[in-house]
Amino acid sequence: MAKYDALAQQVKAQIEQGVWMENEKLPSLRKQAEQTGFSLMTVLHAYQLLESQGLISSHARSGFVVTASAQNAQSHRVQARVKTTDAVSINDFVYEVLQASRDPHMFSLGFAYPDPSLYPRQHLNKSIASASQQISLTSAMDNLPPGNVELRKIIAKRYAARGINIAPDEIIITAGALEALNLSLQACTSPGDWVVIESPVFYGAMQALQRLGLKAITVKVSPKTGLDVAALERAFKSHPVKACWLMSSYQNPLGYSLDDHTKQRIAELLDAYNVALVEDDVYAELYAQGKPPLPIKHFVKKAKSMLCSSFSKSLVAGYRIGWVAAGDNALAIQKQQLMSTLATSAPIQLALVDYLSKKNYESHLKLLRKQLVLRKKAMVEFLSEALSGAATVHADSGGYFLWVECSKPINAMDIYQEALRLRITIAPGKLFSLSDEFNHCFRVNASFELNEARRNQLNKLARFIHVKSAAAE
Repeated sequence: MAKYDALAQQVKAQIEQGVWMENEKLPSLRKQAEQTGFSLMTVLHAYQLLESQGLISSHARSGFVVTASAQNAQSHRVQARVKTTDAVSINDFVYEVLQASRDPHMFSLGFAYPDPSLYPRQHLNKSIASASQQISLTSAMDNLPPGNVELRKIIAKRYAARGINIAPDEIIITAGALEALNLSLQACTSPGDWVVIESPVFYGAMQALQRLGLKAITVKVSPKTGLDVAALERAFKSHPVKACWLMSSYQNPLGYSLDDHTKQRIAELLDAYNVALVEDDVYAELYAQGKPPLPIKHFVKKAKSMLCSSFSKSLVAGYRIGWVAAGDNALAIQKQQLMSTLATSAPIQLALVDYLSKKNYESHLKLLRKQLVLRKKAMVEFLSEALSGAATVHADSGGYFLWVECSKPINAMDIYQEALRLRITIAPGKLFSLSDEFNHCFRVNASFELNEARRNQLNKLARFIHVKSAAAE
């Protein structure tokens, strides 16, 4: 093989692996020659070969740039990584779906976070800059568990505004809500204990139970009626349940919310059977209208209850700042955190204190809620029409998730694979259950704006679903 051909193969492999992305400039001829040890002429010939294959293009004064067509190879590699076998574990499958959603060229309806363009990036960047100037030599120690005291006070005041009394001393700052949930579950259970989870459920709950060696009892939840409280009581009567992992507001994946009467009934059962509550409340700020929802914790009187949340869904995903209002378990969780992650990022805690202290958050939330309502309405109307006769689109008033329920014979994994081919990600029902019960369903993130190109993509996917539905009849 000629030297220029070998170099071309090397660069092509880098493009396919995502080292060089669409519209990204490759190293100049001179720099590539320095890095590889090839002559300038060899590098030029290699680049010209790649250009003839449509992988790169030359731009005057800009050098060689990766073309859009080169991304097809990357897309095929993502699809090839997806396993559809029933033997795959939940951890493996979660990994595959999340990897597919990372592709910047995908229409990421399988993404769990809101559209990143909805985040107040400029204000947050200013707060990071301000925090970097305030960091002292003792800041790392000052922000050890339970976390920055000012941040905990701000969070406690926000709960007070919702009518929920939580002291700053009860709050532990964590590296996102998932750490808060895992630490909370660990604080109230031992390996082999029974834990109630929803079905379908956020996959993080299944992963936590698997990691901690806990046994699961699933209680059915419906996109229309929410959690089956009668089934919950039967579970408490028939098994020595130690804890419940529940999401009462804008549940992931269904998007439903429980009314206050149902939350009260659940709280009474928790108190009566002395079952600890681990409550995932990350979507509570994303209500559509009226007042923010109250968590189940608000109604619990005697049982241990831990309320977990974060800023990841309402402000910014990348900061990974969450918390747990742990009540009597606060000290135990602090000790666990010290033994595992040690502490949450001190600079990011300081940045959030700066941002939240300037009252920008409320303005951002009002705008975010308004945009989510409009985008969700548009997505519901579009999908309901496009999938009419083939699937039902379930939607609640708040949050940004839709639950699409196809006719039973349809396998959502087939839809998932076709969606990837069309450069769309969805979250198939298999992701939210260890059984096959929801294999005909998938979750959609409705926080992204629908433009003409995205409508065309979804129309193609809808036609595929209609064909599958007709074939199943």
